[in-house]
Amino acid sequence: MAIWLTETSKILVQGITGSEGTKHTRRMVASGAQVVGGVNPRKAGTDVDGIPVYATVSEAMKETGADVSVLFVPPPFAKDAVVEAVDAQIPLAVVITEGIPVHDTASFFQYAENAGSTRIIGPNCPGLISPGKCNAGIIPADITQAGRIGLVSKSGTLTYQMMYELRDIGFSTAVGIGGDPVVGTTHIDCLEAFQADDETDAIVMIGEIGGDAEERAAAYIEDNVTKPVVGYVAGFTAPEGKTMGHAGAIVSGSSGTAAAKKAALEAVGVKVGKTPSETARLMRELMTSR
Repeated sequence: MAIWLTETSKILVQGITGSEGTKHTRRMVASGAQVVGGVNPRKAGTDVDGIPVYATVSEAMKETGADVSVLFVPPPFAKDAVVEAVDAQIPLAVVITEGIPVHDTASFFQYAENAGSTRIIGPNCPGLISPGKCNAGIIPADITQAGRIGLVSKSGTLTYQMMYELRDIGFSTAVGIGGDPVVGTTHIDCLEAFQADDETDAIVMIGEIGGDAEERAAAYIEDNVTKPVVGYVAGFTAPEGKTMGHAGAIVSGSSGTAAAKKAALEAVGVKVGKTPSETARLMRELMTSR
């Protein structure tokens, strides 16, 4: 089934009537995803291209059977929107929104953890795609095909590049987890899911400078992952102390550097490329030698 999405996944879009919500809803539909409803309490009873708009997530789920929500809700309202999705017990909430205050993210993530019914992906992420099955978010559906590589990435653009460079081999699922300091689904969560997935043979993990997520992922790989993993860490040339793109990508001293992360991953048998293209080549060699 790949991970977290199937051919039968039914998607709601919170914020469907906004410009980004409408644009990406149309892109998801064009890729074959089942977008069954939208949520906007001020536009309830209307529709977007024939997709009905509901007042609440719980109402939309009751009427459509939706099991995924993709959120294009502006930052000041994103926390309440996620809490509403969690209260409705939707299994998967994909938070695309950029610029959500870290305190709000920490709050709604802990709320979801306590509830125990909703997995959050994001925020500030491109979502996830199982090519040929379902697409929940903003990942282009036409840059790759279905295959047996699993991909987890902090970076949206590097997600797209890796998918494109390995398009002839293809992916089971690609997950963009986002680069904020607090995210709902981590590298380790994805590694665990890919390890358990019968449709995934190998894993690409893309990280970046800042924090210790990649070092923790390396420790998890050593103890729990038997499938081959290829990695890339963005930021080898980043100057110390600078914020680079993502809010979480800050290097302090030797902590969080690309070199330190590369060393931690290689110590547990992960092959790490110095560029995205070299990383793709390493995975290509691995897959073609199987």
